[in-house]
Amino acid sequence: MPNKNFSFEIISQSEKARLGKIKTSKGFIDTPCFMPVGTLGTIKGVFLDDLLNTGTQIILGNTYHLMIRPGIDILEKFNGLHSFINWQKPILTDSGGFQIMSLSKMRKIDRNVGAIFSSHVDGKKIILSPEKSIQIQKSINSDIMMVLDECPELTSNKKKLSEAIETSTIWAKRCKVEFGNNKEKALFGIIQGGLYKDLRIESLEKLEKIEFDGYAMGGLAVGEGQDEMFKILNETVHLMPKNKPRYLMGVGTPSDILGAVKSGIDMFDCVMPTRSGRTGLAFTWEGKLNLKNSKFQYDKYPLDHKSKIRDLNIYSKSYLNHLIKSNEILASMIISLHNINFYQEFMKQIRTEIKNGTFNSFYDKYINVFS
Repeated sequence: MPNKNFSFEIISQSEKARLGKIKTSKGFIDTPCFMPVGTLGTIKGVFLDDLLNTGTQIILGNTYHLMIRPGIDILEKFNGLHSFINWQKPILTDSGGFQIMSLSKMRKIDRNVGAIFSSHVDGKKIILSPEKSIQIQKSINSDIMMVLDECPELTSNKKKLSEAIETSTIWAKRCKVEFGNNKEKALFGIIQGGLYKDLRIESLEKLEKIEFDGYAMGGLAVGEGQDEMFKILNETVHLMPKNKPRYLMGVGTPSDILGAVKSGIDMFDCVMPTRSGRTGLAFTWEGKLNLKNSKFQYDKYPLDHKSKIRDLNIYSKSYLNHLIKSNEILASMIISLHNINFYQEFMKQIRTEIKNGTFNSFYDKYINVFS
């Protein structure tokens, strides 16, 4: 039976690029959308009121990290992450699958059990089974949950990738059973297969037989070149179900997003806006600016004179350069908020261009600006 509280509608299309709207019980999400990453329930250095003012409609949390801190007991006392952090819009949670790759030195994989971690905090043994991942996401009260998958490191070894697909498919089935007949939430499957078209298709076909509310491309932006990523997306995204949201996990730069939207992707997340903000890198319509650079020492102009978010337009690049060199935390807060605001303006403009049928011209204008 269809999920009455979760739906996806395609409003307009410009070749493969899609303008759509996701409905959840916590509100609507206009697509293509960008989800700021709040791994531990916080978008680093950014107040939630400011985040709302950027037009952010959904944020991302992480099952593995929230399980460790603050812990499920605390989250359950607050009836989930929304109440705990006072965010009343949708939340998507990664299942912990990315940590299977990123914390590979601290875990073992047992296909029958799940991922067995040594906690990166205190070394305690943690068993993250497919069932446990869904149980934790239910405690977090996520609006969109992800299946637990084996996200392999970048490799050309097809045998390893095939084994990861087999494991991920078995786990996806177990996640679907644990998720149950939940009419309030959504569950997405995750396609693996590296840079091989045949493996991606194999993974997708196996997931379609299980049936999910949406489908994600996993195992990309893990070290391959942008051209390689675009190639596999162009070869496979159009094969994903047309009536379900398509999510590219962990991506990316504005040019990454442009290329992926062109292939038909609807949803994105990445730590880049805030991580870059903490290192003095700003995203603007003119491209990336490294504000550590001495050429900004006497620059009187703001990053965006049109910005209406928390008076960001009153801070000159000269002042930001000074704050960075002085190791002042205010620098990362200002630049992080600016970057998220830019990303959301960027996504809004992408949606406008798709609606107007001018996305390809917009793509041509900006694809190389952020390289």
